[in-house]
Amino acid sequence: MERDHLFEATEFNNIKEVIYDAVKKFNEKEVFVIKHKDGKEVSYENISYNRMLEDINGLGTELFEMGYKGKRIAVIGKNRYEWVLAHLTNLIGGIVSVPLDKDLQLDELESSLIRSKVDCIVFDPKLLDFVEQIKEKNTTNIQEYICMDNIEGYKYIRDLADKGKEKIKDGNSKYTSFEVDSNSMSILLFTSGTTSKSKAVMLSQRSIASNVYGLQCIEEVGPKDTNIAFLPFHHIFGSTCIIWTIACGVKNVFPDGLRYIKQNLCEYKVSVFVGVPILIESMYRTVMKEIDKQGKTKAIKIATKISNILLKLHIDIRRKLFKPIIDALGGELRFVVSGGAPANSVIAKGFNDLGILTLQGYGLTETGPVIAAEDKLHMKAGTVGLPMIGDTIEIDNKDELGIGEIKVKGPNVMLGYYEMPEETNAVLKDGWFYTGDLGYIDRDGYITITGRSKSMIVLKNGKKVFPEELESLINELELVSECMVFGLPDKDDANSIKLSVKVVYDKEVVKEKFSNISKDDIYKIIWEQIKNINTTFPRYKHIQNMILTDEELIKTTTKKVKRHEEMKKILIN
Repeated sequence: MERDHLFEATEFNNIKEVIYDAVKKFNEKEVFVIKHKDGKEVSYENISYNRMLEDINGLGTELFEMGYKGKRIAVIGKNRYEWVLAHLTNLIGGIVSVPLDKDLQLDELESSLIRSKVDCIVFDPKLLDFVEQIKEKNTTNIQEYICMDNIEGYKYIRDLADKGKEKIKDGNSKYTSFEVDSNSMSILLFTSGTTSKSKAVMLSQRSIASNVYGLQCIEEVGPKDTNIAFLPFHHIFGSTCIIWTIACGVKNVFPDGLRYIKQNLCEYKVSVFVGVPILIESMYRTVMKEIDKQGKTKAIKIATKISNILLKLHIDIRRKLFKPIIDALGGELRFVVSGGAPANSVIAKGFNDLGILTLQGYGLTETGPVIAAEDKLHMKAGTVGLPMIGDTIEIDNKDELGIGEIKVKGPNVMLGYYEMPEETNAVLKDGWFYTGDLGYIDRDGYITITGRSKSMIVLKNGKKVFPEELESLINELELVSECMVFGLPDKDDANSIKLSVKVVYDKEVVKEKFSNISKDDIYKIIWEQIKNINTTFPRYKHIQNMILTDEELIKTTTKKVKRHEEMKKILIN
């Protein structure tokens, strides 16, 4: 089905056009708020759209003068204004931007810098120790190390921007007049590598610009909104979303950390929140625990039923009815986007019941990233919505249930994997990108993800089990923090596989619910609940074995479980 354009938007070819258009529309409006701490003293610096572009042009002019025109610059650090400044400066000046994960180990960081052949790096001072070691080893191609703060021995990004501004005043227009090639490699981004060595994805500016346009057409975000930039910018969803919010005139703020998220929502009166499911679920559970403590759980359930009946009559009283709950989240939160991993439909429904529009989307690093998403008029529980405007999605090699590999064609699809032609040819065929994800499209065009082809478990009888389907239900159990379903070789029959689950129990919930309980008793409680879940599935999908631990599962920095690493750990033990 053809996706509706719910809102008017202008389609641009590259990020320079997107940013210049936003600055023209919103000029003196604030686009970023930066918190500065000096001991107990706290102050706020407001960056306007005009100031942002002046900083970009200043920094870009100086980088061109330093010889980095047409080169590659890596950006690494926590989410902050200087990160965005460096990344946008790269894109607008045709410098290949290489966003790197700040949580990489030293050898991984060094390898990424060598593989991407970067000429310069812009870094957060918290990574100074790694930077010093990489400088000393001298194994990379890096000529310049630019710091996001003013520290001794390194060029400071803001000083460079100021120097460039002076050159512009003197008539230097080399950077400001640069014409961007919309279709060449502009971003080199490493995948999170949940199953194998990470690949460097080559994205063009047209890829990102088309995604920004698609989001603008279907999601209602605008100049009255405040977004908290929580999703890491080295993650393609995080960096594309910040460009999208800038294009929409949104004010962006930065979190102080996971522990302070509720405080920051109130401090900045946040209205828009984009995050991974694990964070959104944590927010929701915090709210529900508070309601439970106040003895209001029953009252909220009754109020929700009444509210939902009124909604069917087109009477929406949710935000008035649940005002105390919304006030606990700052009072303005109205729009939540979940991405990066499958969302818990119960949590999404819970937020929507409160009057906080909670949507999910689906995409990959290789697609810039969004290829499907919900909007306020197109929501269906258990699905990831409809294909994005400009994208065509089909199911390849369907089985008898209509499940097969999801493939996509559109302007946001990557150019390929950097210096990995075999891997590129394996996933890019005749303009189609084969995602490696399994799913189906229903008669209304909504897409449901059933799992990853690499994590699918094939039983002795040929039946297929998608771990994600079982995990979503087990994760809803109160005592469960997270889990991983896997196939364990049967000791009595080498050709057989026993469906098993590794469960991480929630220490905080256990402590709250039981004053003194043994691990064996926790095991018995959870195992009984899993046996109940088994009864809702055909026998071949029944979990037969459980491992219980309080140790967090091994994950990527985007909170995806590294199944391969976990399996190695399970088999060794």
